[in-house]
Amino acid sequence: MPTLITADELHALLCSPVPPTVLDVRWRLDRPDGRQDHRAGHIPGAVFVDLDHELSAHGRPAAQGRHPLPDRATLQQAARRWGLRPGTTVVVHDDLQNLAAARAWWLLRRAGVQDVRVLDGALEAWRRAGLPLETGEVAPEPSTILLEDPLREPDGVPSAASVDRETVRRLSADLQTGRPAAGVLLDVRAPERFTGEHEPVDPRAGHIPGAVNLPTAGNVDDAGRFLPAEELRSRLHSAGAEEHRPVISYCGSGVNAAHATLAAHLAGFEAALYPGSFSQWAQDPELEVEVGS
Repeated sequence: MPTLITADELHALLCSPVPPTVLDVRWRLDRPDGRQDHRAGHIPGAVFVDLDHELSAHGRPAAQGRHPLPDRATLQQAARRWGLRPGTTVVVHDDLQNLAAARAWWLLRRAGVQDVRVLDGALEAWRRAGLPLETGEVAPEPSTILLEDPLREPDGVPSAASVDRETVRRLSADLQTGRPAAGVLLDVRAPERFTGEHEPVDPRAGHIPGAVNLPTAGNVDDAGRFLPAEELRSRLHSAGAEEHRPVISYCGSGVNAAHATLAAHLAGFEAALYPGSFSQWAQDPELEVEVGS
């Protein structure tokens, strides 16, 4: 099944006898609730997804990071509200290069939804194609879909794996000492956060030792579309990634890292995500944080 879908392809599917479920995952670090933007104009039939409360579990201990993964009950209740039904194609998007939508792509695949696609170029691609928007709320008929537990590791789902803090600690130690490492560790935040020059949220500034900085912004072109697979592979190779070793990505809280996981998947790499990311790592005073490049 394809991972990306163009605006024209989505429009054609929406006009078909069995249209997809479209999920609008608008979210930004400085403006996390995108509901008002959704109401002001969205793809016809698109349902708003609340990333903070439906794709995350904020009731969990803070030691798990700012955006812990939701449990099965939380995600399943949300999926039923969105009207997800077994066998239906799901298309996710946001309005910021799919940085948030990738979290939905990754999480729903972990939970057993088989056909999840990302609108390449995000909402701007739909607008550029001159396709219609509608306003107001979308409230589909609730479903009774049953999901797998997203907190359990899925079997046989490419690039849907996660790693915990202990796994990252061991990988970091291997990368620092030059021992054969189980994979490459990518910090996909902006360079100034990686070096520690600027840290707006977390208690310590810098990065996990052994990590290589490969910002998510470089995964897309000026129009917000993902680079061709060959160019994505070249970026990953430049960071030391190899096709036979996992590419493990982290960001501030596990949201944007899903975008890097998606990019690695498109490039044909085995990819995994560290959900706790730097927000979890930086809270533990016993774990080292490096500054500089």
